[in-house]
Amino acid sequence: MVSYLCFMNYNFTSQERFIRYAKIDTTADPESDTFPSSSKQKNLGKLLAEELNELGVQNVEMDKYGYVFGTIPSNSEKENIPTICFCSHMDTAPDCSGTNVKPIIHHNYQGEPIVLPDDNTQIIETKKHPYLLKKIGDDIITASGETLLGADDKAGIAIIMDFVQHLKENESIIHGPVKILFTPDEEIGKGVDYLDMDKLNADFGYTLDGGPVGSIEDESFSADGLKVIINGISAHPGYAKNKMINAIKIASQLITSLPQDCMTPETTEKREGFIHPMSISGGLEQAEVDFIIRDHKTSKLAEYESLIEEKIKTISESNPGVTYQIEVTEQYRNMKEILNDFPQVTEYAEEAMKNVGIEPYCDLIRGGTDGSRLSFMGMPCPNLFTGEMAIHSKHEYVVVQDMQKSVKTLIELIQIWEKRHES
Repeated sequence: MVSYLCFMNYNFTSQERFIRYAKIDTTADPESDTFPSSSKQKNLGKLLAEELNELGVQNVEMDKYGYVFGTIPSNSEKENIPTICFCSHMDTAPDCSGTNVKPIIHHNYQGEPIVLPDDNTQIIETKKHPYLLKKIGDDIITASGETLLGADDKAGIAIIMDFVQHLKENESIIHGPVKILFTPDEEIGKGVDYLDMDKLNADFGYTLDGGPVGSIEDESFSADGLKVIINGISAHPGYAKNKMINAIKIASQLITSLPQDCMTPETTEKREGFIHPMSISGGLEQAEVDFIIRDHKTSKLAEYESLIEEKIKTISESNPGVTYQIEVTEQYRNMKEILNDFPQVTEYAEEAMKNVGIEPYCDLIRGGTDGSRLSFMGMPCPNLFTGEMAIHSKHEYVVVQDMQKSVKTLIELIQIWEKRHES
């Protein structure tokens, strides 16, 4: 087993790689009907495929959908060791601009407010970002104030690529087969829509898309999308008395009839779920309301959806002539439902962190990752830390030393899988 001290003289590349990747615009487009949703995501995919080839990774491919695959064969004498996949996503969130990202390194951070130079009103302070208080003396990377940084999830990509380089340069590290996967469109919930699981051919996986050092996210929301289509009655507004029923107003009534002091994103935390109206569209005759429904207990989703149906039914009964349809789309499910049957996946990650001097802790995600869906597609897949923080915002940052600790964790983790396996 490799010990923590073996890494002390290692030349990490995660910082340099991250800065290179962060400058490439890979913003996902939720309005697009293509996959990937923005072709520019393939610019990063092409670069990553080239770098994987340069590192001697086998079976490197970027397919027509933008997925990047690679294989590192086992160098162990043992047979049938489980194949482990490490996965990160290439796209960045559309919530904040990802165009012309300018990464800035703040060396030897001492707790002072970080004023972002391209917009002096953007100030990263420990009062709002208390994690920084634990990072005194570390190196912090931010954007310049006009864009997000893209640490979500280019920090994960940089970590995996650094891990691959380390395996190439240290053949004495004994491991089983390793798969590398980079995905598009995770930020808009489509990250594995077209993934060829047979081509990936991995037994277990880990997404690198988490935040604070030591975090292992093995529980996510279960999620549905729900659309209410409301059909009103059109009439000339000058002669509309007792005739017109405005679908927009019915949609507004529906939203205001739902709980305001609970079951909303702004009033919930931890394992509490919510109903979240995302958009209203349409006009007088027909309007649509799109919701996302979230809870860590899958069974609760049906309760929230029944509540919406009850409300729109009551409103329609008070407005004769109104009709409606409800469409529910399953989005993803709580990965814990699968990981409960494979406790070793989380246990080995905890052991790896302890072996490199990190105190691990299991956490839950108030959202989802590619790992949520991958777990239900046959590859149990929790999420590991990268040091990415304040994601989807101009205050996004990543801690260089956190990325380095993540690389150490992966190197230790892949050896644990080999060591624990009995031929």
